[in-house]
Amino acid sequence: MKYTLLFFALILPFFANTKLLAGENSPGTAGYIQDQAPKLSAKSYLLYDYTSSQILLEQNSHQHIEPASLTKLMTAYIVFSSLKQNKLAPDKKIYPSEQALHIQRNEARMYLEHKKSVTVDELLRGLIVDSASDAARVLAETIAGSDATFAELMNREAQRLGMIDTHFVNSTGLPNDLHYSSAYDLTLLTAAILNEFPEQLPLYSQRDFTYNHIKHYNSNRLLWMDPYVDGIKTGHTESTGYCLLATANRNNHRLISAVLGSASDSLRNSESQRLLNYGYQNFDILYLYKKNEPIHNIRLWKGTEKTVKAGLRDGLTITLPKGQRALLKASIETRQPLLAPISNGQQIGKIKLTLDNKPFLEFSLVALEPVPLVNIFSRGLDSIRMLLDGQ
Repeated sequence: MKYTLLFFALILPFFANTKLLAGENSPGTAGYIQDQAPKLSAKSYLLYDYTSSQILLEQNSHQHIEPASLTKLMTAYIVFSSLKQNKLAPDKKIYPSEQALHIQRNEARMYLEHKKSVTVDELLRGLIVDSASDAARVLAETIAGSDATFAELMNREAQRLGMIDTHFVNSTGLPNDLHYSSAYDLTLLTAAILNEFPEQLPLYSQRDFTYNHIKHYNSNRLLWMDPYVDGIKTGHTESTGYCLLATANRNNHRLISAVLGSASDSLRNSESQRLLNYGYQNFDILYLYKKNEPIHNIRLWKGTEKTVKAGLRDGLTITLPKGQRALLKASIETRQPLLAPISNGQQIGKIKLTLDNKPFLEFSLVALEPVPLVNIFSRGLDSIRMLLDGQ
């Protein structure tokens, strides 16, 4: 086997609004324009381009911290899953247990009552808008029977999502030595919520809600400060400090910022705003290839066709520092000889991008059509041709 490389310029007159999901094309740290990047006082932070699945800036993003009420992102994620699978109904009435209502003095609460029913929809609003711990525990008990069993579900989902720096012991974020996460993992979870449950995002942008004649306010002050911000969650503990996961959408370009361990509420807001502004002011989004659009025809042997169309399963959207598009180049790498049969979606090569002659991003190239084997006589002829070509 040998590899062949095809180099070509990225001169593309068309753009397509596509998004790379976490998985094979996982986010990588770009580390661009470090001299212009903001230096934050937070313990850890990360700026993630959700539209292109690229990390634009990070600092100590895998450092373990107490996630505090950011824990409730996973609590909500599991509730969203239960709703989508029809295991739970929004209008289901629940009578909170006395155990679920026993929360610590400094925890946010909806002021639920033991003998008064509350719907799942009301609990979700309390969980998300008010960050209510009593709502979190009632939902946990409803789904799993107990908060401890629900934590097992949380850890299972965290593992499935690839949150390797995370472990949960409760649904609320109450401090515990075995309860931790990281800026990277919480960003990954936020991206999963946006991707899998986009219909729930309006809950995270709701500024207030009223339950039992008590008005509760969202503690994410960026909802008032920035018209493009539409979520997502705050958190605070004495040991960690003030935290904020925020997301903004400007001109169909979505960013997620994670700021963990700021010294004050106002500082977590201003530092999150600085991160988002840095992303929008210093980077351009480029929609390069459409989903399943042919990029190149690759030579094929022993098939009913002499070539196979190759492209990207999910299309390709990337983020670049402003003014650097001309420095972007691409090459296609395929393993030769490529032999039939070929199935639709089969990986048959890679497309590698360089920026200013330095490795930038890499993606799998897949077959966009199936190609079966040709008859035995033609396969024999191709074998002879391959020998003559040195394949």
